[in-house]
Amino acid sequence: MDKLFIKNMVCDRCIMVVQNEMDKLGIPISNIKLGEVTLNHNLSDKKRTALDNALTNVGFELIDDRKSRIIEQIKTVIIELVHHRESDNKYNLSDVLSHALNHDYSYLSNLFSEVGGITIEKYFIAQKIEKVKELLVYDELTLSEIAYRLNYSSVAYLSNQFKKVTGLTPSHFKKIKEDKRKPLDKV
Repeated sequence: MDKLFIKNMVCDRCIMVVQNEMDKLGIPISNIKLGEVTLNHNLSDKKRTALDNALTNVGFELIDDRKSRIIEQIKTVIIELVHHRESDNKYNLSDVLSHALNHDYSYLSNLFSEVGGITIEKYFIAQKIEKVKELLVYDELTLSEIAYRLNYSSVAYLSNQFKKVTGLTPSHFKKIKEDKRKPLDKV
C-alpha cells in the first residue's frame, strides 16, 4: 500500500474533492482523511503525474519530501483539534502533536518554524482566531461559551488575543463581520 500526503486539505469538502479527482482517474483508495490518502497499490509514474496535475488544478498539492509531510501533518492535527473536534476537553498542544506524530515536540516545533516561517503556537492561535470568527458570525454562542469551547482560560484572554491578531474586539468584529474570515488554507 502506498500513502500520499496532500497539502491544503483542511475540511470534509476537501476530502470529497480529492476523492472525486481520484475516482475520475480510476485510482482506488483504501482510506482518505485530511492530508493523507492510503492507496490499495502503488501508483505508476504516469498516474502520479496525472493525479498531481488534477490536484493542482483544484488547489491541492502532492507532498513528496519528508519535512513538508511532517509540516502538513502538524497543520492537519491543529485544524482537526480546533475546527473539527466537538469536545470541550482541555488538552496540551505539545502532547497532542508529539503523540499524533511520534516525534519530540521540540523537533516538531523547530522544523515547523524553520520550514514554515511561523511558530506552531502562532499557527495554532491563528486557527483558533479563525474558529472564533466563524462562531461569532454564526451568532449561536456567547463569547463566554466560545472561550470555554476553545479552551481559553477567560473571556478577557480570548478578547485580548483576538484584538492582537485581528486589530478588532470580538464585539466590533461581530458588528462588521462581512469579508473578515479567511479560508483555512490561507491562515
